[in-house]
Amino acid sequence: MGRKMEKLAAKIGHLAGRDYLSVADLSGREIEAVFELALAFKQGRISPAEQQRIAPGKTLALIFDKASLRTRVSFEVAMWQLGGNAIYLSPGDIRMGEREPVKDVARTLSRMVQAITARLSSHQLLEEFAHWASIPVINAQSDLEHPCQALADLLTVKEHKPTLRGLRLGYIGDGFNVCHSLLIICALLGVNITVATPPGYEPKEGVVSKARGLARQSIVEVFHDADAAARDAEVLCADVWTSAGLEAETEKRRRDFAGFQLDAKRLSLAKSDVIVLHCLPAHRGEEITDEVIEGPQSVVFDEAENRLWAQQALLALILGTERITSRG
Repeated sequence: MGRKMEKLAAKIGHLAGRDYLSVADLSGREIEAVFELALAFKQGRISPAEQQRIAPGKTLALIFDKASLRTRVSFEVAMWQLGGNAIYLSPGDIRMGEREPVKDVARTLSRMVQAITARLSSHQLLEEFAHWASIPVINAQSDLEHPCQALADLLTVKEHKPTLRGLRLGYIGDGFNVCHSLLIICALLGVNITVATPPGYEPKEGVVSKARGLARQSIVEVFHDADAAARDAEVLCADVWTSAGLEAETEKRRRDFAGFQLDAKRLSLAKSDVIVLHCLPAHRGEEITDEVIEGPQSVVFDEAENRLWAQQALLALILGTERITSRG
């Protein structure tokens, strides 16, 4: 095992017992440790047999109040690869806050499983749940943040670019949960980020202020000009105009977001080696064209796969009981 991986192995218990509700719950150094471990898993430097010894016999409960493809599958597969199990609980299984109080659900699960991943529409509800839980709680998406997506996004950038620090990332879309988490992770990792939204759809001022406070050597900008976000960008990220739960606003948002599409013309404003991100699912023909998402600069499906590796690394550092070793 190389010296670099020895240092990483020493961090296996460093996040033990920690919640991950916001990107800001980790330091930049801790995020880099997650990335190193994720790449070790992905590149096969930790054998399947060794992975199975990281969290043997441990169970992750998955609580979702919205539909999920990438999040659910990636967490379930990650736990299986670490030697543990995952149990999916649909809204009808729990009816949290209706069938029984949030605090009762949290305390009951805390006595039966070793960690909980929760996708809840309300971040306030998520924080209440984490308060009553005595085991780690991971935010699988709330109305404030999508911190696991941010890990996968920047892990993907790390794979395709020689360095993160000083890169220019342009985000075009709604200033909602994905945008909030990108603002924070870019600030922590020294990535310059420019956000472009229509008036009235800006990210929360409190999140922007937090990101600017965390940014030591990078720039955080928010504009109403999509071309400004695309110009000279090395990474371009698009997101849906209408997030789940906001479907009643679809037609209004289509009108308001007209002119904020990531198409070939806008892509041409970026650097020639720009890469394109989208967290999926994509509404092709709205926030991004089919030509761009299927084009040579798209790394969207690398990004989707990296949900698995980033979350497996996060779970290993939170739940792992054995030193991690790596070949190479």
